[in-house]
This record gives sequence, structure tokens and C-alpha cells, in this order.
Amino acid sequence: MSKQSILGRIAQLAKANINSLLDQAEDPQKMLDQMVRDYTNSIAEAEAAIAQTIGNLRLQEQDYQEDVRAADDWGRKALAASQRADEMRAAGSPDAAKFDNLAKIAIGKQMQSESEARTAEPSIQSQNEVVNKLKTGLDTMKGKLDELRSKRSELIARSKVAEAQTQVHDAVKSIDILDPTSEIGRFEEKIRREEAKVMGQQELAASSLDAQFEALEDVGHQTEIEARLAALKHDQKAVGAGSAPAAQGAGDAVEAEVVDR
Repeated sequence: MSKQSILGRIAQLAKANINSLLDQAEDPQKMLDQMVRDYTNSIAEAEAAIAQTIGNLRLQEQDYQEDVRAADDWGRKALAASQRADEMRAAGSPDAAKFDNLAKIAIGKQMQSESEARTAEPSIQSQNEVVNKLKTGLDTMKGKLDELRSKRSELIARSKVAEAQTQVHDAVKSIDILDPTSEIGRFEEKIRREEAKVMGQQELAASSLDAQFEALEDVGHQTEIEARLAALKHDQKAVGAGSAPAAQGAGDAVEAEVVDR
């Protein structure tokens, strides 16, 4: 993954508006799960790429420091050769020019090392800026990932609460005594029907019992009549030979009493 693609991917994910995306999603939880996977994978890829970029930068910095040290070293060598040439020239030695040539060679090496160091400086600076941006972007992505995980946990918790509320609502509805369609309502209606049946049976039984007592009263009344008639006949026999007029008068009295009744 190139530096530009890393920066572009990090910038795209870092700017993502999670709430807006969730509002547009048909299934927010599935989208959050997918986003968590995408961010996790992208962070892993970015970390690997950034680590490689930092490694390359450190190599460039090492090369730069090596060029700087080499330039200093060749500068010291050029100075030493030049001083040696001056000393030998003062002593009238013909080898003075030889050391001047060595000084020139050292100066050339010094200039080459300095040139390489100067050339590396802009690249190192640019790489440092890229690495800083990558680190900042990576931190932002990690923050977004934490936000996603928090949103996911919040969404799952809200979903469970909503599910529990629905269950409670259904349970309360099922035991609503004012609702004739509820379990309690149906059970109460069943009991009322059973009670009505018992009341009907009791009423029917009471009606039958009254009829039996009325029949019993009729029998008792007739029995009493028969008993009284027998008593009269017994009294007549006991009286024996009563006078006919008296008997007739008694008979008329009884007949009048019966008519009055």
C-alpha cells in the first residue's frame, strides 16, 4: 500500500460521519459490525504501512547522519593534508604538492558528502511530515473505532431494552382484566358461564322442589279431609241411637259449615 493510498484511506475513514451513516442504514447493527471490521482491517494495514514508512525514514536519517559525519571527517582530513603540505613547503620538501593534492581529494569527498546530505534533507523532512500525518490519522481511526464499538454496544443495549419493553407490554396486555380478549378476561368469562350454569341448575332444582312440596301439601289436605270424615262417621256410630231430628239438625249444621268453608 503506497503512502498516498494510506493517507487517502485514513482520511476517508477518519471523516466518516457515523451517525449519518447509521441513519441511512436499513440495519444499523449489521452496518456497525461491518464498519468495525473495515476499520479494524484498515488500522492493521495502516499500522503495517506506517511502520514500514517509519523504517524507511529512519534508514534515510541514518544515511543523512552518515553523510554529515563523512563530510566532517573529509573536512578534517583535508585540513590535516593542507597543514602537512604547508609544513613540508616551509621545510623546502618537494612532497608539499602531494599533500595539497590529498587535501583537494579530501575536499572533493567532503563536498560530495555535503551534497548528498543536502539532497536527503528535503526528502527526510517530507517523510517526517507524512509519518506525522499518518500517526495522527491512525490515532483518529482508532478513536473512530472506539466510537463505533461504543455505538454498537449502545445500539445492542437499546435493542435489548426495546425487546424487553415489548415483552413487558405484551405480558401486561395479556393480564389486563379490563380487556375481554386477555387471558384473565377469557378465564373470568369462563367462570361466569360456569356460575350461570350452576345458578340455572339451582333454580331448576328449586322449582322442582317447590312442586314436590306443593304436591305434598295437596296430599296432606286431602288426608286431613279423609280423617275428619272418618272421625264424623265414628262419632255417628258412637252416638248410636240419637233422634232423627237431632241427627238431621246436626247434618244440616255440618252441611252449612262445609258450604261456608
